[in-house]
Amino acid sequence: MPQWHLYVVRTRDGRLYTGITTDVARRFAEHQSQGRRCARFLRGRAPLQLVFARRIGSRSLALRAERRFKRLPKHRKEALLRARPGRVALLTALGVR
Repeated sequence: MPQWHLYVVRTRDGRLYTGITTDVARRFAEHQSQGRRCARFLRGRAPLQLVFARRIGSRSLALRAERRFKRLPKHRKEALLRARPGRVALLTALGVR
């Protein structure tokens, strides 16, 4: 079973983009290419910076974590990014199990 990761990208204007993938390096390269495989939100917002990536586990768990992270206010997202929590701490902070 593939391992899914939650990742966060910061744009040049400080906005945060959150996604899930099984290969963070490949997905970030797709975003940086600004091509067809790039998320629409990130087009034209380069340079991009990968600021966080954490292995989550199953796809369903990663989707729940992504949804919870996206719903947080920006100041809470920034606090989590500064704390650099491990997998268990991140899931606990997001209330995902």
